[in-house]
Amino acid sequence: MGTTATYINGGERIELKAFPDRNNTRQVALDLNILYEDDTLAVIEKPAGIAVSGNRFLTVAHALRHNLQESKASDSVFAQPVHRLDYPTTGVLLVGKTSSTIIKLNQLFETKQIQKVYYAVTIGAMEPWGRVVAPIDGKASVSDFEVEQTIVSKRFNHLNLVKLRPKTGRRHQLRVHMASIGNPILGDSDYGKAGLMLKGRGLYLHAYSLEFVHPRTQANVKVTSDLPKKFLKLFPLV
Repeated sequence: MGTTATYINGGERIELKAFPDRNNTRQVALDLNILYEDDTLAVIEKPAGIAVSGNRFLTVAHALRHNLQESKASDSVFAQPVHRLDYPTTGVLLVGKTSSTIIKLNQLFETKQIQKVYYAVTIGAMEPWGRVVAPIDGKASVSDFEVEQTIVSKRFNHLNLVKLRPKTGRRHQLRVHMASIGNPILGDSDYGKAGLMLKGRGLYLHAYSLEFVHPRTQANVKVTSDLPKKFLKLFPLV
């Protein structure tokens, strides 16, 4: 890391880490389920139908101050998500509460040292397990899948409860990859099959767990989020 006296010779990469202005951060009184919290980070359960962040008023980011304790660390900042989940996706979301922790968590994501597991309900007959390797937006993308249960459905032919492990982190990766092998995720209005929706039930994609080494304590942390009730109505024996 350079200082104010460091000369630039060319070829260096300069990164600016910006954090929210305490005077301008909005606050939303939305109750969130807190799965894990300490003085430097937290894991919350993202509800469906709410954006993680963005220009709109109702976001998970704007609700964090209402739900989390402020860090007592010297580099405390307003808590902020360090990754994204799609608007209709539910499940575990990692949040940083200090500037140094946010930087380190971003580095863990960049170096693929945070293990993510999702569950989805997919449509159609599937192989019991496999790997999807297909570029997204011109970038290499890899997802592993494992079918845990399958039920026969008059309307959908087959419905599968599938465990998903994304090895890369592209936008809509799991939704795109499942659709690419002919097994779109149930409720996916962007990549699914026309007419194969459950009205009012939303997308059947859930971020189930995160596992990583805590940047400050170096302890292994694994946090899980129970499957939503709509999953259990289809697969009650989970």
